[in-house]
Amino acid sequence: MKKKEQPNKNGFFEQFASKVTKATGSTTAFISAFALVVLWAASGPIFNYSETWQLVINTGTTIITFLMVFLIQKAQNKDSLAIQLKLNELVASNELSSNSLVDIEDMTEEEMIIIEKYYKKLSQLAKKEKSIKSSHSIDEAQELHNRKHKK
Repeated sequence: MKKKEQPNKNGFFEQFASKVTKATGSTTAFISAFALVVLWAASGPIFNYSETWQLVINTGTTIITFLMVFLIQKAQNKDSLAIQLKLNELVASNELSSNSLVDIEDMTEEEMIIIEKYYKKLSQLAKKEKSIKSSHSIDEAQELHNRKHKK
C-alpha cells in the first residue's frame, strides 16, 4: 500500500534545517569536506604556509561550525519532541503503566531522582521474584510504601 503524501506544513527554517542536516550528515558531505582539507593542506607550500593561508581554513571552519550548531540543535529538538510524544503515547495507552511518567521531562531533576529510586526498588523486587512474569509498577511500590507507613 502506497503512503498518501501529505502537504508539508513545516515552516521555511524547519524545512531548511532538515535538508541541511540530512545533507551534511551524508557520506558525500564528509568526503567533500575531507577533500577540501586535503586540498587546503596541499596548497600550503604554494602560499608558503602564510597567515592568510591559515586564516582561510580557520575562518571557514569556524563559520560553518557556528551555523551548524544551530541547525543541528533545531533538528535535535524536533527529534526529541517526537520521541517524547511517542513514549507518552505508549505510557498512556498501557493500562498497567504509571501515567505519572507522561510528561516526565517537565519534572525537576530532584523529582526524576525520586522516580529513579523507585525503579531501583522495582528492579530489586523483580530480582527477588521466582517468576520472570511478575510485574511491578511505581504505583504498586507507592501503595506498598503507604501500607507499610500506616502500620
